[in-house]
Amino acid sequence: MEQFGREYARLCAAAGAAPQEAVLRRLREPDGARGRLDLAAQSLSLQTCSALGRLLPGAAPFAALALGDCGLSEEGVRLLLHGLCSNTTVKSLDLKGNNLRTMGAEALGKLLRQNKSIRSLTLEWNSLGMWEEGFSFFCQGLRANNFLQRLDLRNNQINHQGAEELAMALTQNTSLQELDLRWNNIGLLGGRALLNCLHSNKTLKRLELAGNNVPGDILKAVEQALDHNQDREAILSEAQNQVNILSKEVLSLKDEKNKQFLDFVDAVDKHKEEKARSEKMSAARVSQLQEALDEQYSIMNSLKTKLQMTEAALALSEQKVRNLGELLNAMKQEQNCVAECHLKELQQQKQESADREGRLLHDLSAASEKNLLLRNQVDELERKCKVQQDQLFQVKQDLANTTAELKLRAVEAEERLEMEKRRFKQSLEDMESLRVKEVDRMTQHMEASERSMHNRIQRLEAIRISLEEELSQVKAAALTERGQAEEELIKVRSQARLEEQQRLEHLKEKLRLMTESRDEAQNCCLKQKEMVAEAQAKAKQLSLYADGLRRRLDELQQDLDSKEEEKVTELNKVKVELQEQIGHLEAERAAQDGLREKIATLERQLKALSSNHREALLDKEGEISLLLEKLRMKEAEISRVREEEVQRASFLQNAIMAYVQGSPLGTHSSRK
Repeated sequence: MEQFGREYARLCAAAGAAPQEAVLRRLREPDGARGRLDLAAQSLSLQTCSALGRLLPGAAPFAALALGDCGLSEEGVRLLLHGLCSNTTVKSLDLKGNNLRTMGAEALGKLLRQNKSIRSLTLEWNSLGMWEEGFSFFCQGLRANNFLQRLDLRNNQINHQGAEELAMALTQNTSLQELDLRWNNIGLLGGRALLNCLHSNKTLKRLELAGNNVPGDILKAVEQALDHNQDREAILSEAQNQVNILSKEVLSLKDEKNKQFLDFVDAVDKHKEEKARSEKMSAARVSQLQEALDEQYSIMNSLKTKLQMTEAALALSEQKVRNLGELLNAMKQEQNCVAECHLKELQQQKQESADREGRLLHDLSAASEKNLLLRNQVDELERKCKVQQDQLFQVKQDLANTTAELKLRAVEAEERLEMEKRRFKQSLEDMESLRVKEVDRMTQHMEASERSMHNRIQRLEAIRISLEEELSQVKAAALTERGQAEEELIKVRSQARLEEQQRLEHLKEKLRLMTESRDEAQNCCLKQKEMVAEAQAKAKQLSLYADGLRRRLDELQQDLDSKEEEKVTELNKVKVELQEQIGHLEAERAAQDGLREKIATLERQLKALSSNHREALLDKEGEISLLLEKLRMKEAEISRVREEEVQRASFLQNAIMAYVQGSPLGTHSSRK
């Protein structure tokens, strides 16, 4: 608001005029912080209006503008309203007591056509109805406006023609909710025009017509139409709320189903990932086992070659022992070395074979445990599939239950609608009979009153004719008396004047009484005619009310049909979604069956590999036992050869000792 005040002062200085201190004070008041600029009862100059009109376009720092009793000129009003045409923040405008004329009314019409933010407009004490052309422009702007909600037109001297213009504007306006027309000159015709416009305007909720010489029956009809508009608005809001609630429930159900489906898809993806990981791990394990088996095959082949080499070496050693008995010690050493090497190698081979067997057994146990885990996972997946099938069955049951409930509700709604139709038909028949009776009674009463008034008017006409004759006689007598009394005018002037004045007053009094009685009779006739018109208006109103109720019933039937169609479409959508989910689940089930078949083939391959591995191990164990038996036999032969060599050595030693003892050297030595 401070910035707004500075801009106002700058524009005034640029225009060569001093800013008004009262306006500056109001711009600095704390009310501006609450979004209100109050310039009421301030005499605004043309320069101030021009500056404010240049500052108002766009976004102003306040939402309410009060310009009541400011004595605005026509040009000032035009400048201010021109600035407000493109304003986007002012919601309330007060122009009370500014004596707006044709130019002001035209500016107001332009404002209503172009502005989209003003919701409340106060135009009290402005005499807009005196300027028919300007008020017509104002009504055209009101007809084109679809944002104004409250309009105050009190004390604007609006006649029945202005009311008709307003009624034509209200037939096309769809936003105005409150209209205050108190203390104007609308009259009977204007009231009827406003009442007729309410048949097409369904948004106006409050219409004040006090102090307008509008008959009471029209006021009551206007109140009934406004009550009907309020009831219609309440019914529409309630129906909209119910539609919103149903749409929210449908959206929540959709969200829950989507969440369930997404959770299911996530679980299936997780299972797929776990299966893929397990397949990868099993494939890696199988490759490792295959590599281990290949290594075992290579080791067994190397052992076979080594055994063949040892057998060849043993054969060569036997040949050397048989052929070279002379080199026994060398052969013994070589044989000892070879035996020790062979023993070490055999021990190493035994230890390595034992280690490999332990590793293979460990791998076999791990593979069997992995197979058990895979079988458990397969069982768990089958259980989950069963649970999901149960959930699908439960969802189908819930869907069937909901469809049954919806059908029951639809049947109940149809029954209620039939009851309401029967009740409404009965009420229409009762109202029609009451209306016929009331119209007959009113027509009889009107005929009797017309006859009585006609007789009274005839009597009054006869009295008036007699009084006119008497007046003519009195005038003739006065003229004769005047001719006779001209000679005695000086003497009897005062007396004649007095008598003549008294007679004239008496005659005037009689004429006044006669005119009053005639006016009363005319008023009674007018009242009787108005009563007849009111009865006819009531009959038309009742027929219009019945037509409105019929239309309301048709609208309700259409709403029910549209809701039923929406329910059917929603059910079809849910069925299609459930079928799609079932198709996805069947596809997932087929994929799971394929995975089960793959797992079964892998298990069969593992069983075949394990059986082949066991057979190979058994073959290797048989070969190892044969090799051990051959080694035992070779060791027994080696021990036997050793014993023979020891015996030979002992025999040679004994022979040598005997030879030595038998020689002379031996005797000499023994003697010593």
